Amino acid sequence: MNNDFSKPQRESAFGIIIMGAYTMLKIGKASFFLFVIAFVKMSSTYFTYLILGISAIIVFSFVFAYLWYLKFTFFLDKEKQEFVVNKGIFNRDQVIIQLDKIQQVNINQNILQKIIGVYGLKIDTAGAHGEEVSIKAIDETSAYNLKEHLLNRRTVTEAQSEIEQENHKTEETPFLRISAWTLFKVGLTSNYGQSLALLAAFFYTVIYEGRQLLDAFKINKDEIQSTVTGMLTIVTVFILIASLLVLLLIINLVRTFYKYFELEISEHKNTLLLSSGLIAKKNTLISPNKVQITKYSQNYFQKKMNMLNMSLKQAHFGQSKKGHEMQGNTLEIPGCNPGERDELLKMILGQTPLKAKTFIPDWRFLNLPIFFKLILPVVAFLIIAFNVPEVRPYIGASIAYLIIGILMIYISYRRHQISVSQDFIIKTSGIWDISNEIVMPNKIQAITTFQYPWHKGVDVGHLTLHTAAGQIHFKYGNYTEIKQLVNYWLYQLERKNENWM
Repeated sequence: MNNDFSKPQRESAFGIIIMGAYTMLKIGKASFFLFVIAFVKMSSTYFTYLILGISAIIVFSFVFAYLWYLKFTFFLDKEKQEFVVNKGIFNRDQVIIQLDKIQQVNINQNILQKIIGVYGLKIDTAGAHGEEVSIKAIDETSAYNLKEHLLNRRTVTEAQSEIEQENHKTEETPFLRISAWTLFKVGLTSNYGQSLALLAAFFYTVIYEGRQLLDAFKINKDEIQSTVTGMLTIVTVFILIASLLVLLLIINLVRTFYKYFELEISEHKNTLLLSSGLIAKKNTLISPNKVQITKYSQNYFQKKMNMLNMSLKQAHFGQSKKGHEMQGNTLEIPGCNPGERDELLKMILGQTPLKAKTFIPDWRFLNLPIFFKLILPVVAFLIIAFNVPEVRPYIGASIAYLIIGILMIYISYRRHQISVSQDFIIKTSGIWDISNEIVMPNKIQAITTFQYPWHKGVDVGHLTLHTAAGQIHFKYGNYTEIKQLVNYWLYQLERKNENWM
């Protein structure tokens, strides 16, 4: 591939294979069960038509991929400092990305790309619409050459000469490397919510598609339901729960190893290079000044194992719909020890932030959660229980729910605090996983304060810091202190006048 990116050029010709396989995969996933049902119900005389249909999909996929390859071009406009992409088969689109809006560049290599010998390059940007550009096939030298200019805004000639010099140097030793044993401990102690959601989605898909197959095979669903109901005894229910818990742990471990295997972080000139992946290797380059919020979290077991999880939050992209928060770019770094955390914080923030003056919430923090999340539902349940005999045996469970709920809300109240120094704001929160979110004052884009009418007499209010990566909330603080903090941060922003990106 020509490395003079100032002239429009195409992807590698191997991109036709990559795009063709990608198109086939999308069509195959959408119509897999339709083909299964058609195969079951179709008579042998029409089997040829099924084969022809599959062949037509393959041909269509590669014709589409070839046309996409011909129409997809990209180049760098050095004068305007823009990356321009032209794409589209029938409707031509031109995507123009300002280089200072680029947050990170991902250089990936899945199994097919590894076999062919090419890389994929994806550009993530910040903005209202968050245009994202993906190049399916590019050689390694061109990928890193292009990356240097996109992130550091240097001329292509300078970037290319540095790449050539770098090829003669020994590879830089990563300052952070996560071992397989550490990943095993991460898989056992964190990310249960994501794995549970994945398991629920899997069972939903199996049940839905299973019904379609039962209809296709004309199997009596009532017989299956009665058989399953007869098998559900107390013992089998406990066995089923234990099996699901084991399955959840296995899924968590597989997800962790698949995503973070051989995770390494090194300093690559003015950027951080994160490399990980079991099957599909992913290399992400990110400028430290593009990180908006730095977060680290730790639960009880992780504390005993001297490890924690970190995440680097960048600017959100896409448009907010129906009150939902926009999608964001978050880089996860699991299994750090405190020393590695501090070294990473120094690289991103310039120094290790220390907690200074700490502000805690008023005890009224407890009122609304206890009333709406505990007392109200428990009272409603007790009313039903005293009127419905079948529900009455579960009254003890509601009392246990009330006690545990009060304990959790109290822990949340004790953990909820914000620490303010001249250079950093640290928000601490959590019940099981205790998280610390760190933001620099120059990253603040807006500040909102709020006070309920009935709290004016007791001087209690709320604070929200708006950043490009999301919001940081501090609830039920002293409202006079909150207003003083707001004036201090506004003074800092006006005095320093630093860029948030």
